[in-house]
Amino acid sequence: MHWHVLFEDNHLIAVFKPAGMLTQPDPGGDPDLFSLVREDLAIRHQKKGEAFMGVVHRIDRPVSGLVLFAKTSKALERMNKLFRERLVRKTYLALVRDKVNRETGTLRHFLKKNHEKNRVQAHDYEVRDSKEAVLDYTLLAHLRGQSLLKVHPLTGRPHQIRAQLAAMGHPIAGDVKYGYPVALKDHSIALHSYGLAFEHPVGGQPMYLFCPLPALPLWKESSQVLDSLPAGERR
Repeated sequence: MHWHVLFEDNHLIAVFKPAGMLTQPDPGGDPDLFSLVREDLAIRHQKKGEAFMGVVHRIDRPVSGLVLFAKTSKALERMNKLFRERLVRKTYLALVRDKVNRETGTLRHFLKKNHEKNRVQAHDYEVRDSKEAVLDYTLLAHLRGQSLLKVHPLTGRPHQIRAQLAAMGHPIAGDVKYGYPVALKDHSIALHSYGLAFEHPVGGQPMYLFCPLPALPLWKESSQVLDSLPAGERR
């Protein structure tokens, strides 16, 4: 599993996370992106001890794509504020089961987490201990009985995209936790963190960071679809 830097300045570093790698350390002790990037920063910048790094957002272990970290406490505090106030536009790509008929749509559910099973249930109405989840999606293509969607989550709930697309009747390819019938060989799921748009937390300039799809057979046709789109429609 190979990670690499997509963007870096004095305050932020955006990194490609391969599917299967943890974003942060967990009790199991498997390699995680946070520790690897922090170690790399300390070596490259000749820091004594551990370099400062803060987690701005997370993606699930079986998900690939862009992860953003803060290199300064100022950037971390301000990026956290941007996320809380929903001033960061997040873009994901998802390959889902069957043909999605509507070209665009908005999904609104109330998600309740089952901690024992580490999954969430999407309800059409508010239930006790649930949290509202909203996302927009756009159909990009039908590919061999599946659909490629561009997804913009407007809220940041755990497993939100996975649970909401499954509730729509279109689980993400490989996501057996949410109803896809078979796992992929590498146990990843066909969900990719594609882009983040926001104002730079220190300089204030508009930022659009994106992460190309992995060069894997799973995403080959999807990459061709993206390459055929005008630049403005890829966001």
